[in-house]
Amino acid sequence: MADDAQQNTDLIEVIVSDHRAVEGVFSQLEQGQGDPAQRKGMVDHVITELVRHSVAEEQYMYPAARKALPDGDRIADHEIEEHAEAERVMKELSGLQPEDPRFEELLGTLMSDIRHHVEDEENDLLPRLRESCGKDELQQLGSKVLRAKESAPTRPHPTAPDTPPANRILDPGAGLVDRMRDSLAGSGR
Repeated sequence: MADDAQQNTDLIEVIVSDHRAVEGVFSQLEQGQGDPAQRKGMVDHVITELVRHSVAEEQYMYPAARKALPDGDRIADHEIEEHAEAERVMKELSGLQPEDPRFEELLGTLMSDIRHHVEDEENDLLPRLRESCGKDELQQLGSKVLRAKESAPTRPHPTAPDTPPANRILDPGAGLVDRMRDSLAGSGR
């Protein structure tokens, strides 16, 4: 049982699990499931999950890559650039209704961008982190990522800092404000 709990907090497993959950929503959206209100709800949900995931990666995984990998700075900078672009798309998409012609176009762009990002991470960064970091470190990082996701913003903030220490200081505050807005709006994000 303890091994199962530890396995679930391994950084690589946490990140890959998030990737699979997002892909599941993308697949539903591609199949055209749901009426416009349901599609908007699915898009809002996936944006929330992507924002929380990105914030946690920026707070813990990318700093670990910078430390553990000889080209970690280059990799982390590239991944953060991809996050910034996706966040701009998410911000624009979140302001649209499904009936808007740009909704499906931006959704397609977002799915393509995220799939490319996931492929990069899963084929390069994550295997290299698995090789470079010890099991205990990966467990600690996974736990930190899970905790960061709990207090992370739920909406895209393209101009917010995306590197420590500023993001670790400001993200929880933005997350609190987002959750209050979500609660008042009844969005269930």
